[in-house]
Formats: sequence, C-alpha cells, structure tokens
Amino acid sequence: MGIIVQKFGGTSVASIEKMNEVCNIIESYKKKGNDLVVVVSAMGRKGDPYATDTLINLCTNVNKKSKKRELDLIMSCGEIISGTILTSMLEGRNIPAVFLTGIQAGILTTKIFSDSKIKEVNPSRIKRELDEGKVVVIAGFQGGTEDGEITTLGRGGSDTSAVAIGKSLGCETVQIYTDVDGIMTADPRIEPSAKILDYCDYEEVFQMAEKGAKVIHPRAVELAKNGDIVLEIKNTLNPTCKGTRIGLTRGITSNYEDFKTRFMTAVAHKDNIAQVKVKSSEKLFSKILTEMEVKHINLDMINFFTEEKAFALDQNNISEVEDILQKHNVKYEVRKHCAKVTLIGSKITETPGVIAKVVRALSKSNITLLQSSDSYTCLTCLVREEDMIETVHAIHKEFEN
Repeated sequence: MGIIVQKFGGTSVASIEKMNEVCNIIESYKKKGNDLVVVVSAMGRKGDPYATDTLINLCTNVNKKSKKRELDLIMSCGEIISGTILTSMLEGRNIPAVFLTGIQAGILTTKIFSDSKIKEVNPSRIKRELDEGKVVVIAGFQGGTEDGEITTLGRGGSDTSAVAIGKSLGCETVQIYTDVDGIMTADPRIEPSAKILDYCDYEEVFQMAEKGAKVIHPRAVELAKNGDIVLEIKNTLNPTCKGTRIGLTRGITSNYEDFKTRFMTAVAHKDNIAQVKVKSSEKLFSKILTEMEVKHINLDMINFFTEEKAFALDQNNISEVEDILQKHNVKYEVRKHCAKVTLIGSKITETPGVIAKVVRALSKSNITLLQSSDSYTCLTCLVREEDMIETVHAIHKEFEN
C-alpha cells in the first residue's frame, strides 16, 4: 500500500512487555500490506539500565570531562540495544526484519558531536531491504559523518531521524508513538482538565515544543513542514485511538471552521529558568548580546527599557552570562528558580484583552508576573518556579474552550 515510518519512543520500548505491544502494532500494519520503517529510541528513561542518561553516566562517573566524541559513541549504543532486541522479537514472530544503525541507514550528519545536524539521508539501503519484504528497524538519534564518525542529534533526535527518513522515502505520513493519546492542551500530569487536540498546525506544535511542551522535537516539526509530511502522534498502549494529526490546517481537518474559532491551543511550561536585569546603554548591551550569541547562549523574553534591559534564559547558562557581564563591569541582578508559562493560540496580539485576562487570572491566584512577552501565536509569562503549576491552572482555566 505504501511506506509508513513509525517512531517508537523510549517509554514504548522500555521493556519486553512494551516491545510486545510495539510488535503487535507493526504486525497489524504489515498485514494490511504496508512497507514499514521503524525508528526506535533507547530503552526507557533516566535510571533505566540502557537509557541514554545511564550510558552517559558510565563515562562521566569515571571522567567528568569525557570528550563528546566518546560520549556520542556510548550514547549511540542505547538505540542499537533496543533496535536489535525489537528486530529479534519480530523475527521470532516470523516477520522478516533487519536492524540498521543510523550510518548503515544512510544518515549523513555534520561533525558536531552530541548535537549534530542531518545533512542528507541516502535511502538506497533502506529501499533495498524493503524490496526484500523486511521491516526495516533503524536506530534513531544518530548518524555518521563522511569520514565514518558516529554522531548523535541531541535530545529528541529520534523524532528528527524518523521525519528525515520519511522525507527521503517520499512518505506522506510519519507516525510518532509515545505514552499518551495525543497532544494535549496542557501537561495532563499537572493539569487534570487538559484535553486531547485532534489536530494542530505545524506552527502551533513548533511553539509548543519550543516553549517546553514535551510533544515532539522542534527540528522534526520544521523538517515535516518543509517536506509537507503529516505527523500523527499516537499511543503505543492505545493504538486504536486516532491521536493528534499535525500538518497544514486545510490538509489535516475537514472541520476548518472549528480551527478558525479555536483561540487557545495549549498552555506550555518550562522550569529551570533565570531572569537577568542589566543596567547599561543600548550600545554596550548590543556588544553583550553579541558575545552571548558567539557562545551559543539562547536568550528569551528580551525587554528594552531606558535604564534597564531584562531577559530570561536557561539557568544552566548563568555562570557564562555572569562572566560576560562582569567583564563589561555593568550592574546586574539575577533571579534564579523561575519558570516560563506560555499561552499558545491564534491571533494573540490581534485579540483585545488577552494580557488583561492573564493578569486578572494570575492576580486571583496571588501569582506575581515577573515579565511577559508576546507574538502572533504566543504569550509567555515569567513567574517564580514555585508558582509554575498554579500559573498553568489559572491560564488554562481562563482560556479553555
């Protein structure tokens, strides 16, 4: 019927029992006549024996300054372990299958260890194995350089692998299997009234991922958009649930009017954020920003005032930022333990009263708004980390449909 790329995340391959569910899904699609490419993550999450963080710790526990090249080599083992086990299980069910590492699958990357970018995918080996009737299982999160170095793609890299492979094979759809029924209006672990979204536009999901929602990696969304690939987010343990479809709105939903009237798409959150306020001239602050850019320090929520400039960033980058600020001998303040809570929706800057509603909702819950920023599709609030969950509740309640 056609080639389908299915990606199974760490929770989907965390145990033999979970892998049996994966095999059931693969078998059901195979019986319908589909050619299948299956991209896998490492088994489980932090603390599990073969999870990526566990493998990293094997090196960093003996040498905290382990080189990124060697860390990439040991990290790549996680997907190799899960992929070979899954392939063996499929073969045990008399389903012909073959496992390929990223480099064997033709994934060519840049030579930036631990955060490499995919340059191209040569799908000739994949197509050859498919022509022989096999399910092709591929290690996600990894690839290789022209001179044979193994590289990894950074967190969420398996999503990117799956979409890049799908694009190289001319697929119209890539399925991403996880442990939830689809993308939700908020993290259901902290927002009990969160609802499943039947469909999302690429830009909405990109913003959700950028603002902290653990749905799919932003690179994968961008790649899908460029390749006009529809993404389906599905639940490994509930495969009959239709999940969430991601694509160009007119192509993914017949109920376009509902999309046009939907204001709130989701509320995303991200902790471990710091706020920095700097007293300096715009000319000096421009130099400071340039130095931060050179060091690849990502800033967000930048506000310019006459006497003061404010911005937010990942708390892990504070020491580097303070080094730069001290070098320029400027006065500054750092507030750690903050969080960003973002309302993602339609025409936010064009809709009157949005910020007023947010301020009132936070005020009712005695939450102090430290800073805010907005765009056409987002309104981000910086709050104290201890207020993050209550902020999600307040904004979600105020704008839920």
